[in-house]
Amino acid sequence: MNAIAQLKVDHLIGADVGTATILKELARGGMAIVFVAYQRTLKRQIALKILPKSLLTPATARRFQQEAESAAILAHPNIIPIYEVGETDDFLYFTMQLVQGHSLSGAIDRVRKSILPSRRCIPLEEALRVMVPVLDALDYAHRQGIVHRDIKPDNILIEKHTQRPLVTDFGVARILRGEDEQHPMIQGTPIYMPPEQVLGQGIDGRSDIYAAGTMLFKMLSPDLPLPEFDSKVALLKLKLRRQQGIFTKRPSEVNPLLDETMDRIILKATAFRPEERYASCRAFIEDLQTYQRRMQN
Repeated sequence: MNAIAQLKVDHLIGADVGTATILKELARGGMAIVFVAYQRTLKRQIALKILPKSLLTPATARRFQQEAESAAILAHPNIIPIYEVGETDDFLYFTMQLVQGHSLSGAIDRVRKSILPSRRCIPLEEALRVMVPVLDALDYAHRQGIVHRDIKPDNILIEKHTQRPLVTDFGVARILRGEDEQHPMIQGTPIYMPPEQVLGQGIDGRSDIYAAGTMLFKMLSPDLPLPEFDSKVALLKLKLRRQQGIFTKRPSEVNPLLDETMDRIILKATAFRPEERYASCRAFIEDLQTYQRRMQN
């Protein structure tokens, strides 16, 4: 959203919002701005996310509120916790844990700059150390009736000291027992979006499994093998046409350190039809852990 990029918020530095005082801007996304803030009651730094009311439509307001409400009911060591939700005259906001670290997308970008082609992928062992906890977090959310709907490397943060992966930004999440089933919206990021989400059809945890499988492939390849396209819309159309799968090569064809077993795991997770994917994140985890054990023997 260009309006977010152009919005001036310098006047908010030093302002009190709920129990927090805004210290500095941290990042901007498609619909919100994130600040570093100081929570006065518990004397700690936190992240504060705002959606300016000047940019509100009923849809964006609903999505922002869902992000806060969805994430606030989740308590898992690999999901960033929400502390406080509220609104001012000018914006809606919520506060959450401030993560000292980097995004998974940043880690992927760094390895892809290596001068050695063989090192332009995340090492397999490291990729699995990220994926298994992320899938465990998603499995927990799915059992609470919540689908993330925008799993991608930008939404996985890696803590600096513990290397713990944390799922963030349930910005397009929807509580499945909610009331908006009659008005589906195309929400998400094209490369990671499953076909049923492109079509605006009903989704479930298998939609997150598709995105997670794509993310795993991205970590393990120097570049995702996609057909040529010139726009996001063109990519979405290709996703619907290519019912054999969007990828033009198997994982082992772009990374010689992978084998047919990893091909099967990733291609099953990213199958065109939901019923051909893993039925749950737990089943996905079990295959990855079996693969890990085989690697260690």
